[in-house]
Amino acid sequence: MMTSVDADLIRVLADPLRLRIVTLLARETLCTTHLVEETGARQTNLSNHLKVLREAGVVETEPCGRFTYYRLKPDVLDSLAGRFAELARTAHATAAANTRRSCP
Repeated sequence: MMTSVDADLIRVLADPLRLRIVTLLARETLCTTHLVEETGARQTNLSNHLKVLREAGVVETEPCGRFTYYRLKPDVLDSLAGRFAELARTAHATAAANTRRSCP
C-alpha cells in the first residue's frame, strides 16, 4: 500500500528537472558543475532542486575540495519501485478476478 512518504517521493520525482537529475545520477556521481552542463539549468535553480532531492533522501553528498558531488541512493528508488510492483500485482489479480463493487 502506498504511504504518504511514497506520495511525497512521487511528488519530488514528478518535477522534470529533478527526474533528469536522478536519471543522470543513476549513471554516475556528478558535481553541480557537471549537472549544470548536462541540464542547462542555472546553478541556483539546480542547487534548489538538489536540496529537495537531498531532503527527500534520494541523493547524498560527498565533499571533494571546493566541489560537492551528488550520488543517487538506489535503495529509495527500489522501495518505491516495490510499491508500484505491488500495485501492479494487485491490479492484475483484480482484472483476472473481474472484481467489481456493485453500485448502490
